[in-house]
Amino acid sequence: MAAGGSAIRGSRVGAGPMGEQDHGYHADRIAISYWDALGNETVKYFAANLPDEEIPDVIDSPSSGLPAGRDRNNPPEVSKLEPYKTHLAYVKERRTEEEAEQLLDDALRQLRERRGTSA
Repeated sequence: MAAGGSAIRGSRVGAGPMGEQDHGYHADRIAISYWDALGNETVKYFAANLPDEEIPDVIDSPSSGLPAGRDRNNPPEVSKLEPYKTHLAYVKERRTEEEAEQLLDDALRQLRERRGTSA
């Protein structure tokens, strides 16, 4: 193939002339800056007509994963991370040892009744 190749290679389907700037209507928007504890700035864009109470005060910084706030001098601190809990850990929070024993005894009794065996 000759130098230069196909004219449509790398073009988007339906693309207009190269350098076309008008790709439709752009809504008015505002830029809000967020800073994390490491000083990283993240800019998020929101619709200009969005009420202020709907714009989040804190986001997760995409560069560090830390919480980022709108106040550059007082970025939010990392909240204490809860360790992963197993299902059994959650159950033990809700039940005492005595309740657990009673539930186990009831479940075994029902199982034995269904099977027709008793201990």
